[in-house]
Amino acid sequence: MKKVVLLVAPGFEEVEAVTPLDFLRRAGIEVFAAGLDHREVTGSHGITLVCDGTLADIPGTVDGVVIPGGMPGASHIAESAEALKLIREIYDAGGLVAAICAAPAVVLGGTGILSGRRATCYPGFHDRLGQDVQHASDRIVRDGNIVTSQGPGTAAEFAVEIIRYFQGDEAAQKIHAGTLQK
Repeated sequence: MKKVVLLVAPGFEEVEAVTPLDFLRRAGIEVFAAGLDHREVTGSHGITLVCDGTLADIPGTVDGVVIPGGMPGASHIAESAEALKLIREIYDAGGLVAAICAAPAVVLGGTGILSGRRATCYPGFHDRLGQDVQHASDRIVRDGNIVTSQGPGTAAEFAVEIIRYFQGDEAAQKIHAGTLQK
């Protein structure tokens, strides 16, 4: 079974965190929701998520990381040396790095992870992706082991693409159909 960490910071975008958390678990992917420092984290719209633990509690090796956007949630992740270290370790090991909304720009933009890649993000954040990143206006962009997406309205597509990455088209289509997406 594949294992993914979902990073959750104060001010996260709730739809962008809960949709991948739910869809990936429906697909049989183990998701560990990790608050930066606390298990209970409140999002940008006042919804509190009780995480499985904190960054310090992540059990064993993981196959990927999912980074929701939302402000100031994405900024909090970008300011966390521990979160950036985890993202870099997963990337360097060939694991999946998936970021949505502001997170591709705010969190990944300064890491060099997107260097030479195609990526998308929330409109208005494109200039923070990095100088040698090919900005795409697509709702979802998958470039190797990196998946980026634009925002709350693309959260379901984003989650399905993560499932496709780990389990293939058939599993992704099953979740797509079962959640009544267009």
